[in-house]
Amino acid sequence: MKRTQSLAAFDRACRVIPGGVNSPARAFGGVGGQPVFFARGEGPYLFDLDGNRYLDFVGSWGPLILGHCHPRVVKAVQEALGRGATFGAPTELETQLAELVVLLVPSIEMVRMVSSGTEASMSAIRLARGFTGRDVIGKFAGCYHGHVDSLLVAAGSSATTLGVPNSPGVPRGCTADTLVLRFNDVKGLRQAFRQHGDKIAGVILEPVVGNMGLVAPMAEFLAELRGLTHKHGALLIYDEVMTGFRLALGGAQELYKQSPDLTVLGKIVGGGLPVGAFGGRRDIMQKVLPAGPVFQAGTLSGNPLAMAAGLATLQELRERPPYAYLESLGQKMVDGLAVAVRSAKMPYQIARVGSMWTLFFAADPVSNYEAAKKSDTARFAKFFWAMLERGIYLPCSQFEAAFLNAAQTEEHIDQTIAAARDALLEIGR
Repeated sequence: MKRTQSLAAFDRACRVIPGGVNSPARAFGGVGGQPVFFARGEGPYLFDLDGNRYLDFVGSWGPLILGHCHPRVVKAVQEALGRGATFGAPTELETQLAELVVLLVPSIEMVRMVSSGTEASMSAIRLARGFTGRDVIGKFAGCYHGHVDSLLVAAGSSATTLGVPNSPGVPRGCTADTLVLRFNDVKGLRQAFRQHGDKIAGVILEPVVGNMGLVAPMAEFLAELRGLTHKHGALLIYDEVMTGFRLALGGAQELYKQSPDLTVLGKIVGGGLPVGAFGGRRDIMQKVLPAGPVFQAGTLSGNPLAMAAGLATLQELRERPPYAYLESLGQKMVDGLAVAVRSAKMPYQIARVGSMWTLFFAADPVSNYEAAKKSDTARFAKFFWAMLERGIYLPCSQFEAAFLNAAQTEEHIDQTIAAARDALLEIGR
């Protein structure tokens, strides 16, 4: 497969953009080589600058649950653009989308729109601290909540290690009140709250992790976290930027029958346009300026184009839920991949929740970040490139979840499994 135009485009971009990309997630750092530059998307497919077609399992990192250029979403954005792209003033679209979010997610009684998942996480954390009057925030190693200074911390050596920055430019003081925990570690949770319970403002997590590859939560872990935060007066914050409206209409919290105090949203709630949101209990949300004293602002939050795209997407999901269909596609995918990788005689783990999945090249089950890091990333890189050559576009890192979409068919899954079988045999030689 020739990608000469992508190579030229990347060379040009490197002259004016750091690393040639506007997010490290696009840089192919986890697989080597240079990123593909895309020209357009259509249904389940992406097309690069050289005209190559790929079956897309990235979906703009999750939001395109309906596939690329869904007619309802395109029409909604076109109509909104015809009325004006931005006003920096209230519109009814903001209220309509907020009403729909509140209707679909029972734990959310009020919601504030922002412009990115990072902004939503940052705002939710500030609100938790402002509401409780405490400083410490718990997070889990391997969970990513955007490039918020206080959350850019390395995993500690024990469940109660306070974080240290893992990026230059983040002062140590920014992470001094961040408590790094281990995902799915019930004993570690109990220890952390015994030591720090009266200081913890909130705990934030991806209820189904997508940023160390897909890692599902244990029921006991979610239940214990909810019980401990409630007992100690801390807020439980679910980061459902990836999982919200994707795993179910009510997100992962509906799937696992949980009720967090605050929820961070993004991705699908904007129909693929840049957007984020945070919401939760009314008594907490009423502390946000101008209703309350906790400062949060965004000049172009609630952008009409993003609101229109999000509203159209959520309406489509509500009227024609694709979740049972995506569940069947997902099961077919992982069953076929398991047969393919066993035939290649490679150690593996396959994780899936609904339409999110990851093939780990790892010998042991992956339940937390430490286990995920034991994966054979070199083998994954070879697999990624072998699949790309066969027209299958996967996330360019072992530590990112892949996504199905409703525009894909059983034939597409069969095509992917066949490509994986050939790719695995090739890289195993």
